[in-house]
Amino acid sequence: MVAAMPTFSAPDGTPLAYHASGSGAPLLCLPGGPMQDSAYLGGIGGPDARRTPVRLDLRGTGASAVPDDPASYRCDRQVEDVEALRVHLGLDTIDLLGHSAGANLAALYTARHPDRVARLVLLAPGTAAVGLETSGEERLAAARQAWREEEPWFGAAYAALEESAAGRGSAETFRAVAPFFHGTWDEAARERHAESHLRRNGEAAGVYASEGAFEPEATRAVFAEFGRPVLVVAGEGDANTPVPTATAYAALFPKAELAVLAGAGHFPWHDDAEWVAGTVDGFLG
Repeated sequence: MVAAMPTFSAPDGTPLAYHASGSGAPLLCLPGGPMQDSAYLGGIGGPDARRTPVRLDLRGTGASAVPDDPASYRCDRQVEDVEALRVHLGLDTIDLLGHSAGANLAALYTARHPDRVARLVLLAPGTAAVGLETSGEERLAAARQAWREEEPWFGAAYAALEESAAGRGSAETFRAVAPFFHGTWDEAARERHAESHLRRNGEAAGVYASEGAFEPEATRAVFAEFGRPVLVVAGEGDANTPVPTATAYAALFPKAELAVLAGAGHFPWHDDAEWVAGTVDGFLG
């Protein structure tokens, strides 16, 4: 078992922290947000984890230091932070998981170091790194789930999502569609959503996907030749990464499988931790 919150140095000297708990083989986990404290991934291994999730606090988040150069928050600039962690852990290859915007970093790492990735898990993945677009109708269809439509908040939230899907959304509109990121918009989900804003580095988030961060065609070309196993996990009701988007992402790889959790949103381990852990464990072997 790895000690909690050890640190290592990024290539530019920035001290970075990671968190590990468990007794099995390591699974490197990259958080989304973008640029959110990795603490929200704390339950990713499930109640009976057979792996050791190793959660990286990206630079400027969680217990990791703020870099001297803010431009280094850009996603492609952080690829070598992940590589430095692999070297620090003494691993020849890694099993790598990226959630949401963290899947973009996982994608860029895989594209740059394909021989270092043994297995790749893309959990409700963001798609900027591969240039996949999600239509407004696909987001609306994901939101229209039977278990939601009788909720008192549904009408206002769906109207806000329609505005956003039509390109007329504002910051207030985006806040109003928050329920469609969660399988169940209960008190626990509302608390997690509120806390996520407090644990996110807003300055870093603004740089993460800035111009030059992604080269989708080049990344997709590497993925077309990436012959190692890939798992894409989607929530049935996730309006951020709807099932058609996750399906298209899986199709970029020669050896990818798609797993969809019914009744789930963008954080499927909050909806069924045992299912997510079992699905990921089964894939990783």
